Amino acid sequence: MDQPRVRDLRASDADRERVVSVLGEALADGRLTMEEHSERTSQAYAARTLGELTGLTTDLSPEESQPILVDDRPISILFGRTRREGRWVVPVKLPLIALFGTVELDLREAVMQRRHVVLDSMVLGGRIRLIVPEGVRVDVTGRTVLSTRDLRTRPADEGPTVEVSGTMIFGSVKARAPKQTLRQRVRGRLRRP
Repeated sequence: MDQPRVRDLRASDADRERVVSVLGEALADGRLTMEEHSERTSQAYAARTLGELTGLTTDLSPEESQPILVDDRPISILFGRTRREGRWVVPVKLPLIALFGTVELDLREAVMQRRHVVLDSMVLGGRIRLIVPEGVRVDVTGRTVLSTRDLRTRPADEGPTVEVSGTMIFGSVKARAPKQTLRQRVRGRLRRP
Protein backbone atom coordinates (compact mmCIF):
# COMPACT_ATOMS: atom_id res chain seq x y z
CA MET A 1 0.00 0.00 0.00
CA ASP A 2 1.42 3.40 -0.99
CA GLN A 3 1.96 5.95 1.73
CA PRO A 4 -0.48 8.88 1.34
CA ARG A 5 1.05 12.22 0.40
CA VAL A 6 1.41 14.59 3.34
CA ARG A 7 -1.18 16.95 1.83
CA ASP A 8 -3.73 14.11 1.71
CA LEU A 9 -3.66 13.34 5.44
CA ARG A 10 -6.93 13.90 7.27
CA ALA A 11 -7.34 17.17 9.16
CA SER A 12 -8.41 17.21 12.80
CA ASP A 13 -10.85 19.60 14.46
CA ALA A 14 -7.87 21.29 16.16
CA ASP A 15 -6.26 21.85 12.72
CA ARG A 16 -9.45 23.49 11.45
CA GLU A 17 -9.63 25.73 14.53
CA ARG A 18 -6.01 26.87 14.04
CA VAL A 19 -6.82 28.00 10.51
CA VAL A 20 -10.07 29.71 11.57
CA SER A 21 -8.13 31.60 14.26
CA VAL A 22 -5.68 32.95 11.64
CA LEU A 23 -8.63 33.93 9.43
CA GLY A 24 -10.21 35.79 12.36
CA GLU A 25 -6.99 37.73 12.95
CA ALA A 26 -6.83 38.62 9.24
CA LEU A 27 -10.42 39.90 9.39
CA ALA A 28 -9.63 42.00 12.46
CA ASP A 29 -6.54 43.47 10.73
CA GLY A 30 -8.49 44.32 7.61
CA ARG A 31 -6.61 41.86 5.39
CA LEU A 32 -9.84 40.01 4.62
CA THR A 33 -13.28 41.37 3.89
CA MET A 34 -16.33 39.98 5.68
CA GLU A 35 -17.28 38.00 2.55
CA GLU A 36 -13.77 36.53 2.16
CA HIS A 37 -13.66 35.63 5.84
CA SER A 38 -17.07 33.97 5.69
CA GLU A 39 -16.17 32.01 2.55
CA ARG A 40 -12.78 30.85 3.86
CA THR A 41 -14.17 29.95 7.28
CA SER A 42 -16.84 27.78 5.64
CA GLN A 43 -14.15 26.10 3.54
CA ALA A 44 -12.00 25.52 6.65
CA TYR A 45 -14.82 23.78 8.52
CA ALA A 46 -15.62 21.67 5.43
CA ALA A 47 -11.96 20.72 4.75
CA ARG A 48 -11.18 17.03 5.03
CA THR A 49 -7.41 17.10 4.39
CA LEU A 50 -4.47 19.17 5.60
CA GLY A 51 -3.78 20.25 2.01
CA GLU A 52 -7.24 21.81 1.74
CA LEU A 53 -6.60 23.79 4.93
CA THR A 54 -3.18 25.16 4.01
CA GLY A 55 -4.44 26.85 0.86
CA LEU A 56 -6.74 29.09 2.93
CA THR A 57 -3.96 31.01 4.70
CA THR A 58 -0.99 31.06 2.29
CA ASP A 59 -1.61 34.70 1.31
CA LEU A 60 -2.04 35.86 4.92
CA SER A 61 1.31 35.06 6.56
CA PRO A 62 4.81 33.84 5.66
CA GLU A 63 5.51 30.12 5.45
CA GLU A 64 7.12 29.87 8.90
CA SER A 65 4.01 31.46 10.49
CA GLN A 66 1.42 29.23 8.85
CA PRO A 67 -0.94 27.43 11.26
CA ILE A 68 -0.15 24.09 9.56
CA LEU A 69 2.95 23.24 7.53
CA VAL A 70 2.66 20.37 5.04
CA ASP A 71 6.11 20.67 3.55
CA ASP A 72 7.72 17.30 2.83
CA ARG A 73 10.73 18.75 0.98
CA PRO A 74 14.19 17.84 2.31
CA ILE A 75 15.60 20.09 5.02
CA SER A 76 19.04 21.45 4.28
CA ILE A 77 21.24 24.12 5.81
CA LEU A 78 24.73 25.39 5.03
CA PHE A 79 26.45 27.55 7.66
CA GLY A 80 23.34 28.60 9.51
CA ARG A 81 20.27 27.43 11.35
CA THR A 82 16.86 26.24 10.25
CA ARG A 83 13.91 25.31 12.43
CA ARG A 84 10.58 23.55 12.00
CA GLU A 85 8.10 23.95 14.80
CA GLY A 86 4.41 24.26 15.51
CA ARG A 87 1.89 22.10 13.70
CA TRP A 88 3.70 20.34 10.85
CA VAL A 89 3.64 16.89 9.32
CA VAL A 90 6.71 14.66 9.71
CA PRO A 91 6.86 12.42 6.63
CA VAL A 92 7.79 8.74 6.92
CA LYS A 93 11.28 9.53 5.59
CA LEU A 94 12.63 13.07 5.85
CA PRO A 95 15.96 13.81 4.12
CA LEU A 96 18.08 16.17 6.19
CA ILE A 97 21.41 17.83 5.29
CA ALA A 98 23.41 19.93 7.78
CA LEU A 99 26.77 21.18 6.51
CA PHE A 100 28.33 23.22 9.33
CA GLY A 101 24.83 24.27 10.34
CA THR A 102 22.07 23.39 12.80
CA VAL A 103 18.71 21.77 12.07
CA GLU A 104 16.19 22.13 14.89
CA LEU A 105 13.01 20.06 14.78
CA ASP A 106 10.32 20.62 17.40
CA LEU A 107 8.01 17.60 17.33
CA ARG A 108 5.80 18.53 20.29
CA GLU A 109 2.87 19.63 18.07
CA ALA A 110 3.91 17.74 14.94
CA VAL A 111 1.84 15.04 13.26
CA MET A 112 3.95 11.95 12.63
CA GLN A 113 2.84 10.31 9.40
CA ARG A 114 3.69 6.92 10.92
CA ARG A 115 4.70 5.65 14.36
CA HIS A 116 8.24 5.13 13.06
CA VAL A 117 9.76 7.99 11.07
CA VAL A 118 13.29 8.21 9.71
CA LEU A 119 15.46 11.30 9.48
CA ASP A 120 17.80 10.32 6.63
CA SER A 121 20.70 12.58 7.59
CA MET A 122 23.93 13.80 6.05
CA VAL A 123 25.74 15.84 8.68
CA LEU A 124 29.21 17.29 8.24
CA GLY A 125 30.31 19.52 11.11
CA GLY A 126 26.66 20.22 11.86
CA ARG A 127 24.09 19.57 14.53
CA ILE A 128 20.64 18.05 14.76
CA ARG A 129 18.51 19.26 17.67
CA LEU A 130 15.24 17.49 18.44
CA ILE A 131 12.54 18.42 20.93
CA VAL A 132 10.26 15.42 21.29
CA PRO A 133 7.09 14.96 23.33
CA GLU A 134 6.84 12.59 26.26
CA GLY A 135 6.80 8.94 25.13
CA VAL A 136 8.76 9.33 21.86
CA ARG A 137 11.93 7.28 21.45
CA VAL A 138 14.92 8.62 19.52
CA ASP A 139 17.37 6.10 18.04
CA VAL A 140 20.60 7.03 16.26
CA THR A 141 21.36 4.21 13.81
CA GLY A 142 23.44 6.00 11.21
CA ARG A 143 27.20 5.81 10.69
CA THR A 144 29.04 8.25 12.94
CA VAL A 145 32.63 9.47 12.75
CA LEU A 146 33.84 11.61 15.66
CA SER A 147 30.26 12.58 16.44
CA THR A 148 28.34 12.88 19.68
CA ARG A 149 24.83 11.99 20.75
CA ASP A 150 22.99 13.29 23.77
CA LEU A 151 19.55 11.68 24.07
CA ARG A 152 17.54 12.78 27.10
CA THR A 153 14.04 11.65 26.29
CA ARG A 154 11.38 9.76 28.21
CA PRO A 155 10.24 7.03 25.78
CA ALA A 156 7.19 4.86 26.37
CA ASP A 157 7.32 1.10 25.80
CA GLU A 158 5.01 1.17 22.77
CA GLY A 159 5.56 4.83 21.85
CA PRO A 160 6.50 6.31 18.48
CA THR A 161 10.12 6.26 17.29
CA VAL A 162 12.24 8.85 15.50
CA GLU A 163 15.22 7.14 13.86
CA VAL A 164 18.23 9.26 12.88
CA SER A 165 19.98 7.35 10.10
CA GLY A 166 22.52 8.29 7.45
CA THR A 167 26.05 9.60 8.00
CA MET A 168 27.41 12.03 10.58
CA ILE A 169 30.99 13.30 10.46
CA PHE A 170 32.11 15.71 13.19
CA GLY A 171 28.45 16.25 14.05
CA SER A 172 26.10 15.91 16.97
CA VAL A 173 22.57 14.80 17.72
CA LYS A 174 20.82 16.17 20.77
CA ALA A 175 17.28 15.10 21.69
CA ARG A 176 15.30 16.46 24.61
CA ALA A 177 11.86 15.93 26.07
CA PRO A 178 10.27 19.07 27.54
CA LYS A 179 11.16 19.68 31.15
CA GLN A 180 8.73 18.30 33.67
CA THR A 181 7.27 20.37 36.44
CA LEU A 182 8.07 19.43 40.01
CA ARG A 183 4.55 18.00 40.36
CA GLN A 184 5.02 15.75 37.30
CA ARG A 185 8.38 14.46 38.59
CA VAL A 186 6.92 13.65 42.03
CA ARG A 187 3.92 11.87 40.51
CA GLY A 188 6.22 9.83 38.26
CA ARG A 189 8.29 8.69 41.23
CA LEU A 190 5.20 7.81 43.28
CA ARG A 191 3.83 5.60 40.47
CA ARG A 192 6.98 3.50 40.15
CA PRO A 193 6.73 0.04 41.78
